[in-house]
Amino acid sequence: MNQVAEYSTAEHANAVQCNTAAPQPATIQIMKTSLFELFKIGIGPSSSHTVGPMRAALRFVRQLEADALLGNVCRLRIDLYGSLALTGRGHGTDRAVLLGLLGEAPDTVDPASIDTRLAAIQSTGRIALLGKREIAFAVPSALLFHTGQMYPDPEVVSHPNGLRFSAFDAAGQPLLQSVFYSIGGGFIVSEEERLAGSIGSGPQRTVPYPFASAAELLATAAAHQLPIWQLMLRNECALLEAHYPSDTEKRVRDGILRLWQAMQQCTERGMQIEGILPGGLNVRRRAPHLAKRLQTQGSKDPLAPLDWITVYAMAVNEENAAGGRVVTAPTNGAAGVVPAVAHYYLHFVDGADTEGIVRYFLTAAAIGILYKENASISGAEVGCQGEVGVACSMAAGGLVAALGGTNGQVEHAAEVAMEHNLGMTCDPIGGLVQIPCIERNAMGAVKAVNACRIAMHESEAHKVSLDQVIHTMYQTGLDMQSRYKETSLAGLALNVIEC
Repeated sequence: MNQVAEYSTAEHANAVQCNTAAPQPATIQIMKTSLFELFKIGIGPSSSHTVGPMRAALRFVRQLEADALLGNVCRLRIDLYGSLALTGRGHGTDRAVLLGLLGEAPDTVDPASIDTRLAAIQSTGRIALLGKREIAFAVPSALLFHTGQMYPDPEVVSHPNGLRFSAFDAAGQPLLQSVFYSIGGGFIVSEEERLAGSIGSGPQRTVPYPFASAAELLATAAAHQLPIWQLMLRNECALLEAHYPSDTEKRVRDGILRLWQAMQQCTERGMQIEGILPGGLNVRRRAPHLAKRLQTQGSKDPLAPLDWITVYAMAVNEENAAGGRVVTAPTNGAAGVVPAVAHYYLHFVDGADTEGIVRYFLTAAAIGILYKENASISGAEVGCQGEVGVACSMAAGGLVAALGGTNGQVEHAAEVAMEHNLGMTCDPIGGLVQIPCIERNAMGAVKAVNACRIAMHESEAHKVSLDQVIHTMYQTGLDMQSRYKETSLAGLALNVIEC
């Protein structure tokens, strides 16, 4: 471990100096995605199939209320298409939509109350929209899975995670109809926003150090003598200034540590709770047993840190598969990689501290933003390379920053990590976020640490840039047949069942 850590001293000192001495940019420009949008607290098992649809349903009923239409609603119909229809039941999309209609949000809903509330809808055949307007709601006829249709509009090729909400009055006349797309990581866009090319995150926001590519990120950071994490910190502070004119840096740091606390709590639950995961595959939770074995054996095995990385990652994703509280990183299906590598840093790197965790998350977010805005973080769009592959890339670059590596090493590590995840399909067995997803997070976390080590031991320039590998990942995803992209129609999802 110390061979990696020894690179940290000079760069870290420079980073501290940059905190007070960096020159200010001459112009203010646009930034689309914040760290706190990439990392979001929600519930499992899927950011695209659970968190996104819940947010879409909540947004729809809130629009009904804002338009003074809620009191006139007598019937609702929700249509699911593409990947949402094909794997939605296993991914909890139906449950998420119902919770959103009730007025629940992914970051505040109580996971312990979900089963009781949904059972009440099923038994009574009624639902209270936003907890206010109660209407008849027979789930089988009101929530429809169109497994034979990829998009809401058959004539328009759009994102494969599409859903349509329709509200009708007592006479059967339409009151409001909205189409949403869940584009990965819990992000949603309406049909209008999709046509306008908007990510649906509200007004455009200005930051002092914008970047649209890894090359721009490196150039901007070099021009202002900033490490990437410091550049991101200043951008995040700028995003808060409109609402909080003072103490923005403390608020950003505190926000990052709250996300880290949620990740730690998720990991701890996953290492303690035993039993069988829901869904019918009878997958046993393995993280508690592995953790106990490692605690008993101690640290005699020189590869024990790799085993612990596996435990951390699997604990998170077993908790995610059970519908527990998780943090998108950048998605639920890949939620174990980033926290597993952060745990590795804290527990197995000499001199690790909270400041390193802050550097880790800020840098990982910069890399995740590049993928989200230049490619995709949706398994339904580009396969698991866009989920676990991106998480691996984020964690690799973030770990370099935590260890005090250079900006060039951050970029190199992120590139290496993705290069060896290219072409990875999304083929969950039974439409559940369990096999191969749970183990895949463990493998992604181990790859991230190795990519960091490769980059920090390399002194010469590398041949493939992060921008090139991001473009390659996206193009590979577009070339990939749709049945390998979160549809459970091919790969392991097909062959294991046939066996």
